[in-house]
Amino acid sequence: MINAEYAMRNGQLSSRINKTMSNSKKKLSASQSGELINILKIRFEKNMTRHKGLDWIKVQAKLEANPSKLWSLNEMEITGGEPDVVGFDKKSGEYIFYDCSAESPKGRRSVCYDHEALEKRKEHKPENSAVEMAKDMGIELLTEEQYRELQQFGEFDLKTSSWIVTPAAIRKLNGALFCDRRYNTVFVYHNGAESYYAARAFRGSLRV
Repeated sequence: MINAEYAMRNGQLSSRINKTMSNSKKKLSASQSGELINILKIRFEKNMTRHKGLDWIKVQAKLEANPSKLWSLNEMEITGGEPDVVGFDKKSGEYIFYDCSAESPKGRRSVCYDHEALEKRKEHKPENSAVEMAKDMGIELLTEEQYRELQQFGEFDLKTSSWIVTPAAIRKLNGALFCDRRYNTVFVYHNGAESYYAARAFRGSLRV
């Protein structure tokens, strides 16, 4: 429940999201940074199977050297994503974070796929879209490959679903893709990009 308490201290999720999306500074205070790093450290140590062979001290050094990335991780955290390290790119020297919450992040649900879909919808528009929200947070939607990789670390989206990066050919025809896990199997589905559901958000990735 660490992340839930943290979100409460930063205000209710819905109002907090709206405020942070307009925040142009994208920098946390020293106390916020310290608190977030502590949350990430605890999660890292509790889930070593996601990042075997990686050293938290090195991860923390990277985070402290990249305040804008730490801000993005904070956005992932307060919207319910529970970000954690899932890999290290030796070529670029970057640590890879994914949203690792058991279900699709609560603070990002009921969003259509992208801004174009949001603009086309004439009635009952959602407040935001997955692609725009991810952009504002400084993160990227998971691809199908990344989503399947995440599922190797546990069982995610057993009750919810998550938008994923949609190929241009499908999006051109007004479609969009999402994934979930049912019957111990990862499924990829399609919907109209303008659709949105209370049990669907999106999962993001971030390189630091």
